[in-house]
Amino acid sequence: MTEHNPYEPPRAVVADAANGQELADLGERLGAAVLDVVIMMAVVLPVMFLGGYFQAVMETASRGEQLPLLQQFKWGAIGIVLFYLVQSVPLRASGQTWGKRVLKIKIVDLDGNQPTFGRLAGLRYLPVQLVNMIPFVGGLIALVDTLMIFRSDRRCAHDLIAGTRVVKAR
Repeated sequence: MTEHNPYEPPRAVVADAANGQELADLGERLGAAVLDVVIMMAVVLPVMFLGGYFQAVMETASRGEQLPLLQQFKWGAIGIVLFYLVQSVPLRASGQTWGKRVLKIKIVDLDGNQPTFGRLAGLRYLPVQLVNMIPFVGGLIALVDTLMIFRSDRRCAHDLIAGTRVVKAR
């Protein structure tokens, strides 16, 4: 008789991707996301500085106020446009962001093919980016989206919306 150890970590069956493609592991996806954030910050922060964002925030904060919602959305939209300017080249070429390219993982559709840029931009990224701009709720939805990576098929909400998955590109 086997005894169950109550202190043993839970076990999960990890599904393999279709067509024999190996799913990217959690560390690879996290590493790619971190690299993408670093790359985007290198582009976005100077634009925000030169565009007066930080000065506007300091001025409104000194009055005990927040930046007007319309300005917050304007800067969110600028961030989205910059994301597409920076990431469109590798996304169009290989279904990879710069971070995914460095870590040798890529986005594929459920048949294992490279999705179109329109599908990636319009379904995988844009809905999540727009929802993330909603004060308070956006952060909660982003958290749920991220935590879904622990599913057996390692697909987050943005993958489910777009019908994609992330696999090793090797």
